[in-house]
Amino acid sequence: MSNIDLSVKIGNLTLKNPILLASGTCGYGSEISEFTDLSKIGAIVTKSVSLNPRKGNQPRRIYETASGMLNAIGLANVGVEKFVEDKIPFLKEINSTVICNIAASSIEEYVECTKILDAEETIKGFEINVSCPNVKKGGLQFGSDPKMVGLITSKVRAVTDKPIIIKLSPNNSTIADYAQIAADEGADAVSAINTLVGTAFNINTRKPIIKNITGGLSGPAIKPVALAKVLEISRKVNIPIIGIGGIMNWKDAIEFMIAGATAFQLGTVNFVNPNAGVEMIDNLTKYCENNNLKSIAELTGSYILE
Repeated sequence: MSNIDLSVKIGNLTLKNPILLASGTCGYGSEISEFTDLSKIGAIVTKSVSLNPRKGNQPRRIYETASGMLNAIGLANVGVEKFVEDKIPFLKEINSTVICNIAASSIEEYVECTKILDAEETIKGFEINVSCPNVKKGGLQFGSDPKMVGLITSKVRAVTDKPIIIKLSPNNSTIADYAQIAADEGADAVSAINTLVGTAFNINTRKPIIKNITGGLSGPAIKPVALAKVLEISRKVNIPIIGIGGIMNWKDAIEFMIAGATAFQLGTVNFVNPNAGVEMIDNLTKYCENNNLKSIAELTGSYILE
C-alpha cells in the first residue's frame, strides 16, 4: 500500500485524486459506469445541464480529425428537472465527487439552474460553461466578453456556497485576464481550456462536414495550446486551475500539473479508452515515489523556467 497522498483541493472540496472526467464525455455517469469504476475517480463533471431540455444541433455533429475530434453537439441535454429526477439517483450511489456543468443562454438561466441544483446534496460543486464554441446563444458570446464572465461569476456566486469553477475559452488572446476576473468575482477555480473552434470540408461536395459548419476541436492536437494557456494563467492568477486538453495518458497529466494545474480532466480519451482515468492512478503514484514527492499536490506549478 503506497503512502503517497494523491488528494487535491479545489475551494473547500477535497478530491481523492486529481483525475476528473470532463463534461460531455461521460454522459451523466451511468453511460460510462459499465466500462470503468467511477468510485476510483477524483470527480465526474456531468454533461451540461440547462434550465430547459435542449435538442442540440442537427447531425452530423462529430467528426474525427488528425489527432483530434470536432464536435458540435450543441449542449443537448435533458434539462434540470429531468436531471434531478432521473440522473441524480444514480450519481448519489457512485461514491465519487459530482460536479455539475451548467450551460445557459442568459444570466438569469445560469442563476436559476444553480439555485435549483444547490439544494441537491449529491452535487458538490458547479462548473459554469461560459465558453462553448458551438451554440448560437450563450457560449462564446459570454466567454469572449470579460464583463459578462465577471457578471455571471458574481451572480452565480451569490446563490451558492458550493465551489464554482469557470470553464474558460482558449479562443481569446489573454486567457489569464478572464481567469483573474473570475477569481475577483468569487470563483474557486477555472477550467482551462474548452475546445478550439475548428471546421472541416468534404472535398467532393465542397460542403462543411459538420452541419453546424464549425465545431469544437479536442484531443491530442490541442494539448500544446492547452498547456500554454494553463501556464499563462498559473503565472498571473492565484486560483486553482483544472487543466483540460488532449490528455491521453499519465505523462500528459503530469505535464499539466507541472505547468500549474491542481487537477485535470480527461475528455476525448474517454471515447478511446473509458477506463483511462483508473489506469492512470498507479503510474501517478509511481511517479511521485520516483521523484520523492509525498503528495501529488507538490507537482502543481513546479515548472522551472530559465
